[in-house]
Amino acid sequence: MAESRTGTRATPLDPQRDAFELADDVAYLNTAYIGPLLRDVAAAGHAAIERRAAPWRIRPEDFFSEVERLRARTAELLERSGLEGATAEGVALVPSVSYGITTAARNVGLGAGRTVIVLEEQFPSNVYPWRELATDVGGRVVTVARPSDDDWAGAVERAIDERTDVVAVPPVHWTDGTRVDLARVGAAARAVGAALVVDATQALGAVSLPLAEAEPDFLVAACYKWLLGPYSLGILWAAPQRREGRPLEASWMAREGSDDFARVAEYRDDLRPGARRYDVGETANFTLVPMAVAAMERLLDWGVERIEATLAARTHELAAAASTVGATPPPVAARSSHMLGLSLPGGIGTEGLAASLADHAVHVSVRGAAVRVAPHLHTTDEDVARFREALAAAVARG
Repeated sequence: MAESRTGTRATPLDPQRDAFELADDVAYLNTAYIGPLLRDVAAAGHAAIERRAAPWRIRPEDFFSEVERLRARTAELLERSGLEGATAEGVALVPSVSYGITTAARNVGLGAGRTVIVLEEQFPSNVYPWRELATDVGGRVVTVARPSDDDWAGAVERAIDERTDVVAVPPVHWTDGTRVDLARVGAAARAVGAALVVDATQALGAVSLPLAEAEPDFLVAACYKWLLGPYSLGILWAAPQRREGRPLEASWMAREGSDDFARVAEYRDDLRPGARRYDVGETANFTLVPMAVAAMERLLDWGVERIEATLAARTHELAAAASTVGATPPPVAARSSHMLGLSLPGGIGTEGLAASLADHAVHVSVRGAAVRVAPHLHTTDEDVARFREALAAAVARG
């Protein structure tokens, strides 16, 4: 058994290569870019398209039933990922992280002269909405510089002060997988009455998180990375005190009684209960929603803790393989269980490196100065060996 980052002893899973739509001769170490498609998810998508081709088979209740199923599965995954007591009432469906973050920005409040805390080189979906809001209200975005000791939480704690209204951060930095201790950040935010908004795209579904301790006001995640679902669909979780806010859209499906199609022209101002008010319009995406349900159910079947334990062992192997050719991963205490960013030996640049490895059927990303390596349950011992050999060849060429 292996110990997950949360200290839980979990049994790693055997490689699940057959569950994924992946060629045998490809070492895909790029889940943080786009998650590989599960066979279950692809099958759900094909079935959904076939049903859409016969619209007489789609009943009015189908506009809501599959959405509620996804909402329930998402809540279960959130609870297993560390958000104690998560229920479907807190889950909204959104088309993107930027949509979800903009919804949060509309509802947390930012005053003139007040600040929003973000990280240096944070993914832009959790930056641009805050910049626009700050411009509109006369606030300011404060960017926390990358700490030399990789202690992002400590750097955020030092940036928070009596002027802080919002702390908007991820659980891990998307460029290199260095961790952000959300429990510490959440406590520091609450101490000054600030809201915590989390973009969990690069963590949810792969690792457990201290969400119960962090107490985020809003949490957003795209489905197409570690949730192994479709593109153009994501989830937004709103804390109980944040479920009476104002949605971005004036959607008819978000209204009470919208499931009675015969009466939708009896216009109503009251919104559906919980976070459903924040749903994107046309929530009942008849292709993407069944795919996301299939992905969630497979993740729940595997179990977040076992996924994390498996990925922790793999990233350890990949870090060791990289070290043999002089590449340097972040310190173990600073990095997440499921992805890592490698620094190349001195004098070797990252330009063209991803393409060079791809020539050997090894797929990674370069983000900033880091070579980002992100395995999943499909990763095998052969993939690790192929990665080591391709990286060694690239480093030797300089």
